[in-house]
Amino acid sequence: MIVRVLLGLLAVVAVGVAVVVGLRQASAGEESETAKPFDLPAAQRQLADAPAPLAGLYEQANELLDGGPPAFRAQMRELRGHPVVINKWASWCGPCRAEFPLLQEVATKRGKDVAFLGLNAKDTHQLALTFLRDEPLPFPSFEDPEERIARAIETPPNFPVTAFFDERGKLAFLHQGAYRTAADLEADIDRYLR
Repeated sequence: MIVRVLLGLLAVVAVGVAVVVGLRQASAGEESETAKPFDLPAAQRQLADAPAPLAGLYEQANELLDGGPPAFRAQMRELRGHPVVINKWASWCGPCRAEFPLLQEVATKRGKDVAFLGLNAKDTHQLALTFLRDEPLPFPSFEDPEERIARAIETPPNFPVTAFFDERGKLAFLHQGAYRTAADLEADIDRYLR
């Protein structure tokens, strides 16, 4: 009698394990089918006919730019007349990593009207390059290991931070923390840069 009860319990546990494993495999298959990797060449083709100087900016897609604050200021002068979205990120920052797909999507969609720039802060060159190989951006990022650029544009020390600059190059809004949806990022673009 005890043997039958134990066998019955083992059978229930085995069925339960099989159901859990099956559900996990099914959901993993769904995720891999819906989560497509970002297609940087397609994004670059879409942004190629952006007006100058935006098209020139996007020709440097996924690059880490050097030159510190002087090079950054020169880039911002060149972009005068266009609103600019600057995202401060680091390869070690989990929320930054979670936000990258939204930046990829919105920059590709809105990059003909709005300039996008990255600011890779408090990071190493090699770690940033490795991360960008896995999660490419359709726009370049300035390297800012000591946050000299970040301080110059008045971003707080936390990560990520997205700064919105109007067409005159004036800071219009700072968003602290990661965006959760592309729609939220687009809503802030429409609210602060129109």
